[in-house]
Amino acid sequence: MQNKGLVKLFALLFGLVSIYQLSFTFKANQIEEAAKQFAVSKISESEDDYDTKRDLEEARYLDSISALDQVYNLGIAKFKYAEVKDKAMNLGLDLKGGINVILQISVKDILSGLANDSKDPVFRKALTDAEELQKNSQNTYLDDFFVAFDAIKGETKLASPDIFANRTLSEEITFNMTDEEVKPILKRKIDESIVSAFEVLRKRIDKFGVTQPNIQRLGNSGRILVELPGAKDVNRVKNLLQSTAQLEFWDVEVSQNLGAFINSVNEALIAQSKSDDTQDETSEEGIDDTEDSEDSQIDALLGETDIDTLDVDADADIAKNFFFSPLDASAIVSVNKIDVEVVKEYLNSDAAKALLPADLKYTKFAFGIEDENNDFVNLYALKGNRDNKPELSGAVITDARQIYDEFSKPAVSMDMNLKGAKIWEEITGRAFNQQTQIAIVLDDIVYSAPGVTTGPISGGSSRITGNYSLNEAQDLANVLRAGKLPASADIVQADEVGPSLGQEAIDTGKKSFVIALILVLIWMLFYYGRAGIFSDIAL
Repeated sequence: MQNKGLVKLFALLFGLVSIYQLSFTFKANQIEEAAKQFAVSKISESEDDYDTKRDLEEARYLDSISALDQVYNLGIAKFKYAEVKDKAMNLGLDLKGGINVILQISVKDILSGLANDSKDPVFRKALTDAEELQKNSQNTYLDDFFVAFDAIKGETKLASPDIFANRTLSEEITFNMTDEEVKPILKRKIDESIVSAFEVLRKRIDKFGVTQPNIQRLGNSGRILVELPGAKDVNRVKNLLQSTAQLEFWDVEVSQNLGAFINSVNEALIAQSKSDDTQDETSEEGIDDTEDSEDSQIDALLGETDIDTLDVDADADIAKNFFFSPLDASAIVSVNKIDVEVVKEYLNSDAAKALLPADLKYTKFAFGIEDENNDFVNLYALKGNRDNKPELSGAVITDARQIYDEFSKPAVSMDMNLKGAKIWEEITGRAFNQQTQIAIVLDDIVYSAPGVTTGPISGGSSRITGNYSLNEAQDLANVLRAGKLPASADIVQADEVGPSLGQEAIDTGKKSFVIALILVLIWMLFYYGRAGIFSDIAL
């Protein structure tokens, strides 16, 4: 009898644990279904490209949910949406469907970039021969390049001034080094470039709006696997993954007229929000009742935030303000994550441009990177121009790496070519004289906006310091390296996994589970006899 009670106890405990774990999956599915209903209520099928627009609305809804303090309350514990998703079962492509993509980072392009696009005939022929070897080889492109180069090099060395012993790599490769000494350096530089490409892709995918995306490197081949569960638009995915990383340097705008402009935009957004709320009251009644409490939490979150630096009208309804005190001194304001897309859309509208004073006519607005531990995102104003082009692009960067400053704090070292160094000296000189900052922008996201404290920076070598954590400094170095990445990311395979495959996998899994359970029950009955009957019942 004691053994029987113990079996029941364990069966009960296992059951409770299983229900607890599965409850997160049910809650996550409930929220995602509400997001789909929200998108359907916003975007009609009669609209052009409605699938893509609905995906964006779903992402906006989930971003709003992510900003809430809690979406799941068990009484003994409360969980945010991100925590619920982490604990939910990851169905993946085979069960949920979606898009599977394999990209090939061009190692040939990286080698050519490291050699400053050398025209050396031996080097160019080795690149071409390596491509031919790849057709019947299991080696990486770099290994086949070494084989091809060794076969035709004659008196030419990898450390030739016309190949890799150039100004760009002068600190690591000198003309008197042997090929065997140069090869591991090239392998490391190739790996750094692929890591940079990987990080750029990862950041882009995080903004795509799908849940639980998977991105991973496939060995040392330069290939990257991307899985996007639930994604449907193959062309959109291709454009997102293959577009070139745009690293840019912009002067931060410090005009005193920014305050009045922000106040005007805030008032316009408040009026727009009230109008939207009136129109949406009926259309959103069918969405889960939990949204009422979630909306209340959002309003409370906004209402508790100080906006002392904005000089917003004191009579305004504080709970509905869209702009708050910046988290970074170089930003103009901060915006709640749930309002980022709304603010971004309005700032790009003709209505917002009409509010800009003459001296801010070409101002460019960009958000900073999101911090999962903070509900707000910085908004920066950048000095634009008629052509909407930065004074300096990331193409001039020859190297960037994480270092430590004289106080043993994480920092970033950055090197530029001769053309970039000249422009950089002008930009940093102006920023120093005007006591302004220079924004480092990748794909329209501001990753850092450091000031200049020591005057114009000449020679092309700079050190970026600040209150960076080690991870932040490494990420910034990756961002800067991405700007000088000469490699293309070619899609070698792109498959859409339909729901039929997912359903087939589910049905097969159920069948396997039932067969396995029956076999276990029979074995317990056969082995334990009468005791096995009680065990089977408990199980």
